[in-house]
Amino acid sequence: MKKTPLLLWMCLATLAAAQQLPRTVLPENYQLTLTPNFQTDKFDGDETIRVQVAQPTSSVTLNAAEITCGETTIAQKGTTQTAKVTTDAKAETTKLTVPNPLAAGPATIHIRYIGILNDQLRGFYLSKTGNRKYAVTQFEPADARRAFPSFDQPDMKATFELTAVVDKGDMAISNGKVVSDSPGPGASQHTVKFSITPKMSSYLVALAVGDFQCEAGESDGIPVRVCGTPEQKGRGHFALQAAEYTLHYYDRYFGIKYPYGKLDIIGVPDFSAGAMENTACIIGRDLLYFVDPKSSSYFLQKIVAQDGVAHEMAHQWFGDLVTMKWWDDSWLNEGFATWMSVKPIAAWKPEWNLATDDVQSAAQAMAVDSLNSTRPIHQPVNSPEEFLELADVIDYNKSAAVLRMVEGYVGTDVFRKGVNAYLSKYAYGNATAPDFWNTIAAAAKKPADKVMSTFVMQPGVPLVSVSASCADGKTKAEVSQTRYFYNREQLNAGSKELWNIPVCLKSGNREKCALLTGKSQTMEMTGCGPVYANAGARGYYRSGYDAQNLNKLASSAEQNLSPPERVQLLFDAWAEVRVDRAKVGDFLSLAEVLKSDPTRAVSDEISQELEYIDDHLTSEPDRSAYQAWVRQTFAPVGEQLGWTPQPNDSEEQRARRADLLALVGGVGHDPKLLEFSRQLAEKALRGEAVDPTLLYPALSIAARSGDSALYDQLQKRAQSATSPEASLRYLLVLGDFRTPGLVERSLEYAISPQVRSQDAPFLINRVLSNHATQDQAWDWIRQHWSQVEAKLTNFSAGSVVNSAGTFCDAGHKQQVQQFFTEHPIPTAQRTLQQSLEFIGNCIDLKAQQQPHLASWLQQQGGGREAQ
Repeated sequence: MKKTPLLLWMCLATLAAAQQLPRTVLPENYQLTLTPNFQTDKFDGDETIRVQVAQPTSSVTLNAAEITCGETTIAQKGTTQTAKVTTDAKAETTKLTVPNPLAAGPATIHIRYIGILNDQLRGFYLSKTGNRKYAVTQFEPADARRAFPSFDQPDMKATFELTAVVDKGDMAISNGKVVSDSPGPGASQHTVKFSITPKMSSYLVALAVGDFQCEAGESDGIPVRVCGTPEQKGRGHFALQAAEYTLHYYDRYFGIKYPYGKLDIIGVPDFSAGAMENTACIIGRDLLYFVDPKSSSYFLQKIVAQDGVAHEMAHQWFGDLVTMKWWDDSWLNEGFATWMSVKPIAAWKPEWNLATDDVQSAAQAMAVDSLNSTRPIHQPVNSPEEFLELADVIDYNKSAAVLRMVEGYVGTDVFRKGVNAYLSKYAYGNATAPDFWNTIAAAAKKPADKVMSTFVMQPGVPLVSVSASCADGKTKAEVSQTRYFYNREQLNAGSKELWNIPVCLKSGNREKCALLTGKSQTMEMTGCGPVYANAGARGYYRSGYDAQNLNKLASSAEQNLSPPERVQLLFDAWAEVRVDRAKVGDFLSLAEVLKSDPTRAVSDEISQELEYIDDHLTSEPDRSAYQAWVRQTFAPVGEQLGWTPQPNDSEEQRARRADLLALVGGVGHDPKLLEFSRQLAEKALRGEAVDPTLLYPALSIAARSGDSALYDQLQKRAQSATSPEASLRYLLVLGDFRTPGLVERSLEYAISPQVRSQDAPFLINRVLSNHATQDQAWDWIRQHWSQVEAKLTNFSAGSVVNSAGTFCDAGHKQQVQQFFTEHPIPTAQRTLQQSLEFIGNCIDLKAQQQPHLASWLQQQGGGREAQ
């Protein structure tokens, strides 16, 4: 599904066990009949669970929440006993007690019950369009218990036989194939029975009910469908093509072909997370599946193909076929799916240059991993709230980056061999992190287990520093490691963490790799020249360079460094600025050297960091000079590329143009591009064709100086659009207006019934993250907290806390800490600590670098003296 020292494994297992069910009774098979009623917003359930009793007992404990049990019996050896039902709402359990103890051996539990079709986007819940209701499931991590009493934890796998009784005009889709569809039992109903599933965890059970319409295809003999509400009919072809290609790719990569007989992908209007990898029945928000490549942005096409399709399909093997034993190893699911999802889409769309996206993904993880309040990849989980807090860039991005590094270390073919050995050994069962890395180590005959354990079991990102000298045609490089912190005092003090790091150096076209296991060691290379410390940008570490080596690398970057390496060089240079080991002017000079780089990820990283400098490091007396430098440096690059898209432009060129428009028009405030953006916005609102990738920055720039008339048009378009992308695009741009009255309108609109709960946090956080409007937004959020909180789902609850981390002054830091201490969010306790750290680090960075920026701008011929 789609953000301390080494911990003792046995200790973690003990902590996790505190929230688990007793293992005296284990499930083997569930027979479930669910009957949703859209008139009452409830559903009837009829459930038979075949279990094995491990030892004599008078009671069976199941997970159940928001369920009212009726007739409940337990049968064994021909005797049926009525069970007393005792519910613990806080623990979300139901205890079934019978008068006479059950003997060891098989038994059968039967329960009739009533549940709620809730509006919380969890369990068995309601999704709505303007015309009707839909019933949809979302069970991860612990919400199957809201649909049926169950042994609701990942290591209690069973088979499932599901039957749905639904209205005549509705379709029912589940994990299995339809084996029968018969009229009744009521005159307006029909009964859909599905085939028995393979052995799987309860959180992977799925059911969707409504008037869905599907695009159908097949791959390697497996029927594949992309289904959605009627208004999305015809928009699922792109996702279908991606799914067909991906299934064929995975069938060739994995030693086990797709094992589930069919694959359905369903896009629904309301979904709390991005998407969910239910076995053979992926469900996600409609934005991730319904696009038209002719009118959809390049960015969304990549998200659909990689995140919506390939990521969730990778889970069919990693997560569904082999499932982590407990939630503390959720990274085995999410990290693997994130890493694997790049492979089929890179093969399908090589022009998308996804290798650079890998570097940007790792950098997002490194930003959080540079905090003292980060966490290890493997993290104890004692409650659903703690699991939800694991859905972060450490679980997804860092885990994927570590897998990519280890793949580079042992070799792609050997790593694939290890992956397939792991899948074969644990198929239809559960596994732990050591099970995985021990299998890879055995296949590689290299200490991959030691590499992975140091990155998985301890927090932080290493800083690998290189000091090189050359004599007699040979380069001697002194390589050292320490933990990188944004906090300068912690960084300079050194750290006790020690990683086994596969370090690969590069000089010209020569590479030298070694496993760095100590604090430092010497590596030698033939030839002389500047040394790049992360060949292929495969390593999950930051690289430290002195100013001389950085300048030499920058001057020859396009000739000697690959696109991923150039992106990584920018990230590393900015990381040096963050801790005052380089000056902000050094980064700006590097950005100037790479300004014409044809790689979209390079322009994207430059644009993001230059916007950050504008927001946080530029004093008001220097702002005009900084904006002038941005215009003078990057406007000619945009003019050379051409601000108007051409028919033969590649997607990368279109994306670069969008980055440059955001930079020169948004940060540089170029008056010509302000007018250009307004014209593009007006064309789009008139229904004329506008490049969909360029439209994003154009709308944002136009909105910054926009009036109520423009606001009204954009809001109307957000409400009337049937395309999920268009609806969200126009909704989000409402957060870019800066007039106080319109800012308040956006915030009020976000908490209104007209905005879905899944989308409201995006708009609120857009306004809160906007440097020009965040003060007003923060005051408003605190005054309307109960209404804001009501719009947050279990997966988005921490997003406001995260956005509050974009402040950069001591006063707001204190306010953020005080407010969320008084209004705690259980799933965002670590997020709060990280946001406070980000604010503190920004305050320190501003104190360090603002004077250097002023001095550098004066040297460029601008600065406050020229104003």
